[in-house]
Amino acid sequence: MQSTPSVKTPISVRIIRYPLITVLLLLSLFFLQCKKEMTTTSSSAKLSFSANLLFFDTVFATGTTGSSIRIFVVHNYNNQAVVVSSIKLAGQYTSPYEINVDGVAGTNFSNIKIPANDSIYVFVQVNINQQSTNNPALIQDSLVFTTNGNSQWVDLWAFGWNAYYYMPNIFPATGPAYSTLHPGTVWKNDRPHVIFGYLFDSAGTFTIQAGTHVYFHNNAALIVDSAASLNVIGTASNPVTFSGDRLEPSYNYLPGQWYGILLYKSLACNISWAVMQNGTTGIQVDTVAPGSSKPALTMDHTIIKGMSSYGFVGEGAPVVANNCLIADCQGACVSLLYGGRYHFYQCTFADYWGVVNSFGQRSSSLLYINDYYLAAGSGLDIRRPIDAFFGNCIIYGALPEEVQLDSAATNDTMNYYFENCVIKTQHTFPSNHFTSCVFQDPSFVNPGVDNYILNGGSPASGAGNSTVGANYPIDLTGNTSSPPYAIGAYWQ
Repeated sequence: MQSTPSVKTPISVRIIRYPLITVLLLLSLFFLQCKKEMTTTSSSAKLSFSANLLFFDTVFATGTTGSSIRIFVVHNYNNQAVVVSSIKLAGQYTSPYEINVDGVAGTNFSNIKIPANDSIYVFVQVNINQQSTNNPALIQDSLVFTTNGNSQWVDLWAFGWNAYYYMPNIFPATGPAYSTLHPGTVWKNDRPHVIFGYLFDSAGTFTIQAGTHVYFHNNAALIVDSAASLNVIGTASNPVTFSGDRLEPSYNYLPGQWYGILLYKSLACNISWAVMQNGTTGIQVDTVAPGSSKPALTMDHTIIKGMSSYGFVGEGAPVVANNCLIADCQGACVSLLYGGRYHFYQCTFADYWGVVNSFGQRSSSLLYINDYYLAAGSGLDIRRPIDAFFGNCIIYGALPEEVQLDSAATNDTMNYYFENCVIKTQHTFPSNHFTSCVFQDPSFVNPGVDNYILNGGSPASGAGNSTVGANYPIDLTGNTSSPPYAIGAYWQ
């Protein structure tokens, strides 16, 4: 039988058979070709920037610690794509600025295509070396964009600030890295002091002069050991400040930026006219020998605020404090643990955490007192006598209960006493624990902005004990009060 030869379908027939697919394919190729070609070379096609000046707040001139990152957007508002032939730092390889264009780091970029009505992101950081002056110095550079023969600039400004730096130089096999101070060290106020890691004062008296700024890097701490003492001698017009080392406005109220100050069994420490803010724990005074005749810490006219954990922690320590503000901590503002001897005069303890910021809620009372500790490995509660006195003090905050008493005994045998205080509590105190106290809102001017001055007509005005007021008459603004004395750290 003769086979029938196969017949191939002509191309023209196949096209007719699938007209829709063919048309779509041809149109796609056409538009892709058009899109590829729609890149303008006109000198009138310019870029637009979300910022023409990037300003970095003061940056410490370490040569190793960079600033936070600034971001700006480069827009192509043209109806055709543009090719940016060059993006570079004017200072190029000598510039302290570092850039990243759409995820790629470098100092010089070429042939960056931006599609029509599209944009790219540019990230900038600055890392400044030591300057020739102690005052902040302006460090400038520019980021230059060249497109179709046009040059456009985004200016970069930052202030570099020289400082004294304390870097860890001891690296134990276990435990954190640390550095140490020479006995009798005096910190001057001509430059800031920046602490990295743990800084130990192991002997002698460590003095910090009035007007000194002390900055702590992330998780850094100052530790004063048992053979040493700390002497902070600020004044009303030139306090000593302790805070984190990020100076951008976004860090102004961010808690937990540094660890804290630990007085470890040290004796005769003094802190006068100081401000501590935005750490984890402001001051921790660790256990000393019971019955010591000298205070481990004498503190006056000091502000501790914005701590992510505790403001002041005493552990079996003798402490005397007057005219201090301890405010807005996520844990207790004042935590007195394992007994000890504490006398507070003309102090304001106020906690509106969660009301004044958005860093979570607070669940614990602002004042916590206990008289025992749990011995390691034994499961035994070891009783430690407590002597806590509060004269002309405000203890007030946003929670219904701001005083927590935690005794090892089944009945309340702790020695604590509130005299002429404003207190927020639901406790019914026996008469031997308080006298002439006020259980009303003290009416602060504005806790939302850390203003704990008293409004006119406050129940704390004129309600203080005259003897305590006369002994501690200078309030936290530096004003001298007169009878009738107010309760709290501010006499108005």
